[in-house]
Amino acid sequence: MKNMKLGLVPALLAAFAPLSSARAQDKAATALPAETVKANTATKGSTDVAKSGFATGAMPSETDAREMTEASIAAGGLFSSGNARTVALTSAATFRLRRDEHQFSAAASANFARAGKAGEKVDTTVENFQGLLRYDHFFTDKLALFLQSSARRDRFQGLDMRLNVDPGFAYYVLDTKKQRLRAEVGYDLQHDVRRDANREISVPAGSPAGTTPVLVDKTQTLHNARLFFGYENKLYDQVSFVTGLEYLQNVSDLETYRLVFDVGLKTNISTKLAVATTYTMRYEAKPLPDVENADSIASVNLVYTLF
Repeated sequence: MKNMKLGLVPALLAAFAPLSSARAQDKAATALPAETVKANTATKGSTDVAKSGFATGAMPSETDAREMTEASIAAGGLFSSGNARTVALTSAATFRLRRDEHQFSAAASANFARAGKAGEKVDTTVENFQGLLRYDHFFTDKLALFLQSSARRDRFQGLDMRLNVDPGFAYYVLDTKKQRLRAEVGYDLQHDVRRDANREISVPAGSPAGTTPVLVDKTQTLHNARLFFGYENKLYDQVSFVTGLEYLQNVSDLETYRLVFDVGLKTNISTKLAVATTYTMRYEAKPLPDVENADSIASVNLVYTLF
């Protein structure tokens, strides 16, 4: 009888083993961490989408599953009255569609500001409009070929229009849920249509009477080589750090080049709403007459993800 009881224990354990294993598997499955916030739930806060001929494409990730549709809108503003009157508005919209190796993205933004002292004329201090279209074809998870076109109209850079056409290759050094590092190299065709008000070169002091001011050409076309590095780090599920550096070098004049640097922090308030803060600096070695070499902008936007 004792031996029979001892023999029942292994038999019962063997009978319940599959059930215990199934329960363990179910528990392990439910314990897996949920998907983190999508990388592009918030934009990086920059209101520049036509960065001197370059605007970064969205990067594929493990959460993409090669099928992704995203769209978002962003807006911010500043208003003051009294001793100083100020109105500043910034807005942006982005769209990305990914289907297997094909990806299409588009973006547009507008920035406008007016300021002045009480009792004096209010002047426009910022006015630019930008847009871009881009197509990426992914040969592998790390290598992609892209073609991008961007346009910019900027009153204070002296541009009625700056059109850029940019083919190139992108290589993803890192592409994980937490970190993304990529490099892009390619060609940039830039065509500028300049504002008449910015074409005139002032006559130097001491010049003979009747000296006629010189006008620079209405249009200019440049052929450039382009190099870009971009890095994104998801510090926490709701917070991401983004930065990028672009260098464009004219192939016929080594003294003509441009730099674009941006850094941003995006924080998700919810799955749909986020706050994005970014600082962007653009440097141009040979700007138009009476135009500064460097422009910078710091922006804070509320970003709403449509889908």
